[in-house]
Amino acid sequence: MTLETLLPTLADPAKTPSAKELAALTSLDGENRDRFLDVWRTLSIQRRRDIVDRLADIVEDNIELDFDTVFMSGLVDDDVQVRSQSVKALWEYEYDDLVPVLLRLLRDPEAIVRGEAALGLGRFLLRMEVLDRDDALAQQIEGALRARYHDEAELTDVRGRSIEALGVRGKDWVHDLIEEAYSSSERRLTISAIHAMGRNADTAWLPMIIEEMESEDAEMRFEAATAAGGIADEEAIPHLAELTADEDVEVQEAAISALGQIGGPSSRSVLHDVASETSDERVLEAVTAALAEADFVEDPLGFKIHLDDSVADDASEDDDE
Repeated sequence: MTLETLLPTLADPAKTPSAKELAALTSLDGENRDRFLDVWRTLSIQRRRDIVDRLADIVEDNIELDFDTVFMSGLVDDDVQVRSQSVKALWEYEYDDLVPVLLRLLRDPEAIVRGEAALGLGRFLLRMEVLDRDDALAQQIEGALRARYHDEAELTDVRGRSIEALGVRGKDWVHDLIEEAYSSSERRLTISAIHAMGRNADTAWLPMIIEEMESEDAEMRFEAATAAGGIADEEAIPHLAELTADEDVEVQEAAISALGQIGGPSSRSVLHDVASETSDERVLEAVTAALAEADFVEDPLGFKIHLDDSVADDASEDDDE
């Protein structure tokens, strides 16, 4: 379906466009962008919510599609749900022009939008950390997130998101902030601090993370398992092995995933044990994904496959001789 035929369908609340039809919204620019926005502004709140949600789901499975124009329009929408979902949907957007918008949304009237904006800024900080960027824009992001974290009038959920976002930076003051949040009497800040430790990827955090794996709080155990995967140190393997039998399903899956991130023979042994002791399809799927992750961790460029093939060819040649 072309954009010309899709737009009347979008405007008709009695019709539900298919994923294939919605693909006409990819890479909108120029006149097509203007035509889309003319229709978009006339849609009901629920219709705009539904479209953004559908497009976010579609782009997860079809990375070649580009709905950034729609999501960027959603960032300035009157509806809180459209704004927050649009921030999440732009998780792969790498251009710096999004940063000023996220900084503005960090002061949005709605807490859910402020929290998503903080996480969105965290994604930019992660890229900047990888690229060793510490320019004015990076410092502006850091400053805005620090201010949001230190604002005691702010909701703890948003303060927690801010510390999670900052966790990727390998600076001394970030380390201090994580420790401060962890020592807080606020449950949300403590949990967010564990999350930030995993993003910080410093093995110095491991004793605290391992301790929290025994927490009575399932969400804390989940975050601790996830953080252990982020740090990817083999010392965590025995503790993650115990969590693969946790009473909470999400904790189980987090532990299994973390083992895949760590990789190595010990992790693989635990994962195979888990698979052999269950008939739960959900668990088996998680183990399969974790083993695939372990393959990538150990051999990201696929050299192992080529090496195995080469060895097999050599053996075949030897046999022929």
